Amino acid sequence: MLTDDIRAYLLPQAFNAAVRAGWEIMQVYKNKDHYDIAVKSDHTPVTLADRLAHEKIKQSLGQTRIPILSEEGREMLYDERRNWELFWLVDPLDGTVEFIKGNNEFTVNIALMSDRVCICAVVYVPYLGKAYVASQQLGAYLLTDITPDANACYSYEDICARKRRLPLEGAHHSGYRIAVSRSHQTAETEQYIEAIRKMRDDVEIIEQGSSYKFCLLAEGAIDYYPRTTHTYEWDTAAAELILAEAGGYTRSLPDRQPLLYNKEDLHNPWFECGRG
Repeated sequence: MLTDDIRAYLLPQAFNAAVRAGWEIMQVYKNKDHYDIAVKSDHTPVTLADRLAHEKIKQSLGQTRIPILSEEGREMLYDERRNWELFWLVDPLDGTVEFIKGNNEFTVNIALMSDRVCICAVVYVPYLGKAYVASQQLGAYLLTDITPDANACYSYEDICARKRRLPLEGAHHSGYRIAVSRSHQTAETEQYIEAIRKMRDDVEIIEQGSSYKFCLLAEGAIDYYPRTTHTYEWDTAAAELILAEAGGYTRSLPDRQPLLYNKEDLHNPWFECGRG
């Protein structure tokens, strides 16, 4: 666990990096003609917003002198990172497909990893001005009205003063809400959903992009999220801690084991998430 002093230093660093990256993302988002879309070697899209957000996070977190493993960084050899005891795991723009589609469902994910476990996390939803933070064994929280800002400089006291504990009071809802990826649905996902439909007749499907699905689970707005397509470690690490600290769970499918991080292969297995 982090000491109080270290947490008071590192959490604002991650928080401000995410909000600053959100500003870069929103500047590009306003002008679709300037997205500068390319396709990476894994056949996923990357835009100018991804690259600018990565550079802003790299600049902001560089002063911590903690190594950074980012989706948009250079290829990091396993032999170079395998023995890292502490590092930042970053997705500068999670939900690039949703960003390109213009549906607002994208996030900035920053996780502080220690011994292959996330111990501190920030997920920022720049279009909505919502920020989610968590520290291991200290709970998960939501902050609202966090406007994207190129010069964000929130202190630890600022963050603590504005945070609301997750899950949110008043998040109760009727029915059983299942989140599915808006752009990555499969027959296998439908099979998991159909198995639940056989047990209950109040299932409601919520389509949603990016790691925001984890955050809605943490809020208490949805109940279950199965994922049966490829994701990477930077897609889940920060959001998984936020959900866990709100009382939820994430586990692999079909064997229902904890997700592992800083593996040689950075792909995640299929997984499911739910409320506790």
